[in-house]
Amino acid sequence: MTDVFAHRGSCRSARENTVAAFVAARDLGADGVELDVHLTADGALVVHHDAEVPGLGPIARLASAQLPDWLPSLGEALEACWPLQVNVEIKQDDAETGPEADKSLASELARLLTSRRELSRIVVSSFSLPAIDAVRASMPSLATALLVDAPAGPMAALETARRHGHRGLHPFFLSVDEVLVKAAKASGMAIRVWTVDDPVRIAALGELDVDAVITDDVPAALRALGRSLVGGDA
Repeated sequence: MTDVFAHRGSCRSARENTVAAFVAARDLGADGVELDVHLTADGALVVHHDAEVPGLGPIARLASAQLPDWLPSLGEALEACWPLQVNVEIKQDDAETGPEADKSLASELARLLTSRRELSRIVVSSFSLPAIDAVRASMPSLATALLVDAPAGPMAALETARRHGHRGLHPFFLSVDEVLVKAAKASGMAIRVWTVDDPVRIAALGELDVDAVITDDVPAALRALGRSLVGGDA
């Protein structure tokens, strides 16, 4: 079965990457949530897509106490998503990259996740191979996946991810075909596709048996995959 992941929570129901958006995704019947994390200046993991908070500046240079109330910590986000699967995407700008930054983020993820019940429902992904390599080195039992940009060659990326011990590839939906999915399944790799809202495309990806689609429109995705909606066809 192809799972449906709500992109940044149900961003059509509430402000993206907020507790309200994650709760809405669960209420709509999503199987999982995709969210974005940054590391603050004082070493906290917080959920926000962009590297900067408007009016405040780069998250990497702010303490967690300086952030607005609507911006959740990763711990708060995971509680709001329970019991759904969660794709934690590591976001990094120029101020957040490098071996020390990767190690710090990986260590904080390990500290947070090993003290909680989330491990089996989490996958950590990033466009940065060094970042997910650092996470895997810190927590070998945690599922990790390499994100692939739209123009990139997904077959080469699949092999790179496999060689580095990651368990999945997250390609752009237009680059996914039967050859890629078969190659992934043959090597035990999960394919979670971003970000697709067209019901025809979603149905086709379901036919290919991708592991998950990441979407802004959870109800449309469930319909396209022949799944029942929570609370009926509202």
